Amino acid sequence: MFLVDGHLDLSMNALEWNRDLTLPLADVRRREKGKTDKVDRGVGVCTFPEMRKGKIGLCIATQIARYVAEGNNLPGWHAPEIAWAQTQGQLAYYRAMERAGQMKQIVDRAGLAQHVALWQNNPPADAPIGYVLSLEGADSIVDLSYLETAYESGLRAIGPAHYGPGRYSPGTGAEGGLTAAGFELVKEMQRLGIILDATHLTDEAFWDAMKIYDGPVWASHQNCRALVPHQRQFSDEQLKELIRRDAVIGAAFDAWMMVPNWTRGKTTPQETGCKIETIALHIDHICQLAGTARHCAIGSDLDGGYGLEQTALDLDSIADLQQVGVILKKRGYSDADVAGIMHGNWVRKLGDSLPK
Repeated sequence: MFLVDGHLDLSMNALEWNRDLTLPLADVRRREKGKTDKVDRGVGVCTFPEMRKGKIGLCIATQIARYVAEGNNLPGWHAPEIAWAQTQGQLAYYRAMERAGQMKQIVDRAGLAQHVALWQNNPPADAPIGYVLSLEGADSIVDLSYLETAYESGLRAIGPAHYGPGRYSPGTGAEGGLTAAGFELVKEMQRLGIILDATHLTDEAFWDAMKIYDGPVWASHQNCRALVPHQRQFSDEQLKELIRRDAVIGAAFDAWMMVPNWTRGKTTPQETGCKIETIALHIDHICQLAGTARHCAIGSDLDGGYGLEQTALDLDSIADLQQVGVILKKRGYSDADVAGIMHGNWVRKLGDSLPK
């Protein structure tokens, strides 16, 4: 079945991990064998051939570059301008992949419809993978004049926060609401028609954004706090607000978000029994809150700074996301609901949100 993944850090993997995503997965793993500079060396799961194998013909692909002030020990860049330059390098990577025929940027409804039709009608083996450009964490937007530049280059969604303190919003592991600049950013996003990705927002920033932004909203890679108690997950109240706003919520495959009591760097998938079917519990929970499967989708975040050591133990490749549909069908989901979760809900939301 055609599958849409709502969150992949493809350019980050290419530029920071130095992974050639055009290669077979086994070749990428072999080249990284023995390296220790990243915790997930040699255990990545995502390449373009594996995406095609899994019929993942469309994704929301990120740019990401955090600004870190002095005293902030998170990885990042020492000036917003440097962070901006990093995102432009990532954009150049996507452009190079377009020239190579590996990817195709989707910027409007017509392009979306054409690309979906390609992938739903026996696409060629080398069909380009479509991507909608998103920015994870807004630190690299030096000032609001840069936002229009980014939009012109195809940026269609922004998550104002990521981890820790941010120039526009604090994120996971931090506290507080939108900054003064964050309020202005969100207002300008609405003016330009940029989608708000609520993922990683603190509780306070989430409600700040919901009060001032009435454009299209989604949560690209987000699980449920009722099942995994942590600020990174959304509470039922937040999920209900997203449902009210007709958002789509992408289920994330980072194991610490899938099962409770996970200690990153110590806990293993084998210890917890975290499997692909575990994600169905989060999907079920949102469907029960909504009374419909309309708001659930996949936003895997695979290879988002982790690999096999921190995802479902029966997942070896991103192509294994196809098992989600099989699992949901066995749990009694209708064919229409399964198709919606695998691709239809993202396609509908993009169709409603992208410019004509």
